[in-house]
Amino acid sequence: MPGPTGFVLQTLKQAGIKATFFCIGDNIRKHPDIFLQITEDGHAIGNHTFNHLNGWKTDTFSYLANITACEAVMQQVHAGFTTRLFRPPYGKITPGQINRLSAYRIVMWDVLTYDYDSGLKAETCLLKTLRAVRNGSIIVMHDSLKAWPRLHPMLPRLISHLSAQGYSFKPLPF
Repeated sequence: MPGPTGFVLQTLKQAGIKATFFCIGDNIRKHPDIFLQITEDGHAIGNHTFNHLNGWKTDTFSYLANITACEAVMQQVHAGFTTRLFRPPYGKITPGQINRLSAYRIVMWDVLTYDYDSGLKAETCLLKTLRAVRNGSIIVMHDSLKAWPRLHPMLPRLISHLSAQGYSFKPLPF
C-alpha cells in the first residue's frame, strides 16, 4: 500500500504497535481500501468529520451533519462499523457542539508534532516531540502528503527513541 498511510501502517506493524487513526470521511470515500486496512490491522478509529471542518467557523447543525456524514461513509465501507471517538479538526469545537456530541468521547492531545508545518525540518519536529512526551501523552501525527517530508524520517525514529525510554504505545479505548 503506497503513500503516507501505507508507510505508517507498515511502520506500526513492524514495531508491533496499535494506534488510533482519526479519519476524515472524504478520505475514506476516496480510499476505502486504506480504511479497511486500518481496521483489519486492529487499530482504533475515530471520526474527524467528513471535510476537516473548523468547529469555530461552522454552525452547529452543519458541523453535526458533517460528523454524521463521516460516520455514514465508515459504515458504507465497513458494514456495521461504528466509533464513539471524535477528534475535532484543529482542536476547535464550540461548547454547543460539545453538548450535542454526548454519544462521543471527544479526544484532544497534549503533544502535537507539527509534522504538517512545511517550515520545520523533521529533526526539529522530532526533538520538540521527544521533549514534550510524558506518561499517558496523546501524540498527534498526520498521514498526509503535506506532512510526508517530516513524517517519513520522523516516525521510525520517534518510535525507536520512545521505546528505548520505556514508553509503550496503545490505541485509545473505544
